[in-house]
Amino acid sequence: MAGSNQGSFDINTVPKYRDLPLVEGTDERHAWDVFGPGDNLGTINYLTPEHVQESVKLVKRGVCFNLDLPLDQPERPQGSGNRATYQHNIYRTDGGGDDSIDNFYLQSSSQFDALTHVRFGSRGFYQGVQVEELDSTDRLGIDHWSRHGIAGRAVLLDLPRFVGPTFDVHERIAMDGPMMEAIAAKQGVEIKPKDIILLRTGWMNWYLNSKELGPERMDIRAPQPGLDGSRETAEWMWDHRITFFAGDNIAAEALPPVPRNFQHRRMVPLFGMTIGELWDFDELAEDCAKDGVYEVFLVAKPLNLPQGVGSPINALAFK
Repeated sequence: MAGSNQGSFDINTVPKYRDLPLVEGTDERHAWDVFGPGDNLGTINYLTPEHVQESVKLVKRGVCFNLDLPLDQPERPQGSGNRATYQHNIYRTDGGGDDSIDNFYLQSSSQFDALTHVRFGSRGFYQGVQVEELDSTDRLGIDHWSRHGIAGRAVLLDLPRFVGPTFDVHERIAMDGPMMEAIAAKQGVEIKPKDIILLRTGWMNWYLNSKELGPERMDIRAPQPGLDGSRETAEWMWDHRITFFAGDNIAAEALPPVPRNFQHRRMVPLFGMTIGELWDFDELAEDCAKDGVYEVFLVAKPLNLPQGVGSPINALAFK
C-alpha cells in the first residue's frame, strides 16, 4: 500500500469518529490504526482502482480544467522569509536551453500538505511518527501519494454563488458540514463517501484581480471564508469519508484561525488527510454554473520527491 493503488480498501471497515481512540492525555481522536501499521497514505487509501473506474464515468464532454496557479503566484515579497518567490534561471545555448529554480518553496503556490507538514505536538506526526523516524526512513513523504496517484470524484462547492449578491470575500464565513450540504443541495449534487471537496471561497478571484494592493495581501490574520475549524466539522468530514479538501484561499480554512479550532492540527496528523491550498477554481466554477454539473473527475500528481513535505498539485478536473 506504500506507493501503488493496485490494492483495494474496504471503506465499510472505517469506524465512526466517535469510535476512534483518544490521543492519550487529550480530548482529540486519531485514526492511526485505521489503515494499518506503517501506512503512508492516510485517507488517500480511499482512492481504490474500483473508485477510479467509477469516477472516470463522470467524464461526459472530454473537457478539462487546470486547477493550478502559475508557480510564481501568489506573489510573495523577496526577503519575506519562508516561501519567498523563487528565482527562475534560464540558460540559452546553441543547442537549445536549460533552466533551474533557486529558492523554490514547494508550498508557495497551489499546493498539497504532506503528512509531514503538521505534527500534533509531542505526540508526533500521523501514526505517532517522530522526527527521528522521518529523518532516518521514507515514512510519510509526499512521494507515497505520487506513486499511488490521486484520482477520483471531486465536488465543487461554490460559496460566492450560494450566498449571492451579499457575499463579502473579506468576511470570515466558516463552512461547516450543514452549510456544505446546503451548498451541494442548491447545486443539485450529492456529497458521497471518498469524495474530494473543492471549496471555492472567491478569495483567489479577489486576489488575482486586486494587484494594486501588493503582496501584503497574503495575511493569515485577515478575515476570509473557508472550512470551519471546529471538532464537529472534523467529525463530519471523517464520518462522510472525505478523501481530502482543497480551497482557493491561503489555508483552505476560515481565517483568522481560532485557537484549538484549526483543522490543519487535526486532519493532517490525526486523520492522515491532506489539505490543498491556493487552488484556482474560477474557470471550473464558470463552467459548472453554465451546465449545472458540479461533480468532476479529478487527477493530481504531486512530485515524486522522497521525504517531501509539500508539493505543487499538478491537478486537472475533467467533465
